[in-house]
Amino acid sequence: MLDVVLKRFDAPDEVLEFEKGRFELVRLGGVTIGRATYQPGWRWSEHVGRAMKKSSCEVEHVGMVVSGCATAALDEGRVIEMRAGDVFYVPPGHDSWVVGDEPYVSLHFLGSESYARKG
Repeated sequence: MLDVVLKRFDAPDEVLEFEKGRFELVRLGGVTIGRATYQPGWRWSEHVGRAMKKSSCEVEHVGMVVSGCATAALDEGRVIEMRAGDVFYVPPGHDSWVVGDEPYVSLHFLGSESYARKG
């Protein structure tokens, strides 16, 4: 018989921290869910990618914006803005940054396990 599992981001299984941001991971069975919290001025290529020696995020993301606003700029040229309530798919090959003066928070249902990892 399967048991009920309850977890909270208040006590994540793992936390990745970088300048102006953090990515918290919660694992439930075979699923990893991430919560991204980025402060105004955060930019993926500067605050995550630089340490990885990459200019583009190569992770595929499916998620939902909880609060704030961010831009995703795809390597092929498209630029989209994501706001609170938006459910998104962003393919590999993009940069992203916070728009405005409010922190950006999003939940990630795909791509969390490999996000911000070297290798």
